[in-house]
Amino acid sequence: MPNFAYTALNTSGQTVSGSLAVGSRAEAYRKLESQSLTPVKVAEESKSAKAASSAAAKAEDNTPTKLKRSQVILFTEELADMLDGGLQIDQALRVITERQEDPALKKVSNILRDQLREGSTVAKALKKASPSFDELYCNLVAAGEVSGSLAPILRRLAQNLTVIAELQSKVTQAMIYPAFLVGACIVLMIVFMTVMVPQITDLLDKNNQQLPMATQMLITFNTFFMKWWWAMLAVIVIVSLSFKAYIATPKGLMWWHQTKINLPLFGPVLATRFYAQFAHSMGSLVGHGVPLLNSIRLVSKISANVFIQSLLARVTGLVAEGSSLSSSLKKVSHFPMMLVDMIAVGEQTGALSKSLEKAATRYDKELDKRIKRMTAMISPIIILFMAVIVGVVAYSIISAVFSSVNGIRGRV
Repeated sequence: MPNFAYTALNTSGQTVSGSLAVGSRAEAYRKLESQSLTPVKVAEESKSAKAASSAAAKAEDNTPTKLKRSQVILFTEELADMLDGGLQIDQALRVITERQEDPALKKVSNILRDQLREGSTVAKALKKASPSFDELYCNLVAAGEVSGSLAPILRRLAQNLTVIAELQSKVTQAMIYPAFLVGACIVLMIVFMTVMVPQITDLLDKNNQQLPMATQMLITFNTFFMKWWWAMLAVIVIVSLSFKAYIATPKGLMWWHQTKINLPLFGPVLATRFYAQFAHSMGSLVGHGVPLLNSIRLVSKISANVFIQSLLARVTGLVAEGSSLSSSLKKVSHFPMMLVDMIAVGEQTGALSKSLEKAATRYDKELDKRIKRMTAMISPIIILFMAVIVGVVAYSIISAVFSSVNGIRGRV
């Protein structure tokens, strides 16, 4: 087991020195803290300690832990608060570990402390601590380490993650009510077809009356549905599986993602959400010294849409050839001119980051408008569709009942 020479401060503020026989530098830090000593310097005395350190590291539970988006935001905000308060990164992580009740965040903080004590950078430690810290996140942190502005970058990261989470939440919430209406319509039709129509059919058959055309069509459709429902279900399953298999191919996935962007109502919302995310992320990267070409490559990974990724890949190629970002976006031709013009102004004035932040704010507002507009339009469309179906069924039943009543009166 290797020895580590240390210099530390005791509770009285006096400097003490010594050595510890432990498996790793991280373990040396923990042992000193358990003795109420504040480590100042811990150095390995034996060069042969690497093998023992790696063995000890394997024995520890340092497996990466996946975090939810809300946990990543909370961790980022707390770490930014600690650094803004004047604490060093190791002290900040220790405070988070001690006061944090979430076991996942405690574990991530411990892994980060161990990695930092082994000499790793914060960005590399984040990658090893959790896969939830994506490449964009880690590269921004790396830029903050180099520029000495880690706390402001973490603050910006927390804000951007919150904005993205809110955008996704808005889109999801906008779809809840329409989905509920569609489900209610399906249930209502099933009740009509399986309960009401058979009862009406039995009643009319007893009277031997000539049925109205609308009622005959309804009964024919209901008979077909009751007899061949399994075939209809099989067709739906086959079509669904075929569609799923097609979009699993690169060509099919590209077509489907491009189609989603061009869908009425939904397409503009998805596109605007991407423009907002693009502007937010590019503004953060460029504003903190990340090269433009690297920034575009990193931002291309924020969207799961392969069509958008292909567009950004073309933009990356044009920028690599020497074109400006605005002219490259214009050549690709799928980006709105407002975004292109704002980026062009930022390039001309040398304030690209500020222009991107302004564009992000504008697209945030535009997204709110589009979501409200989509919600306002979808609900009446679905209600109108339900009213037509229910109205046709009700008219068919009522006309059949009136026909039956008139036939009975004629007999009397």
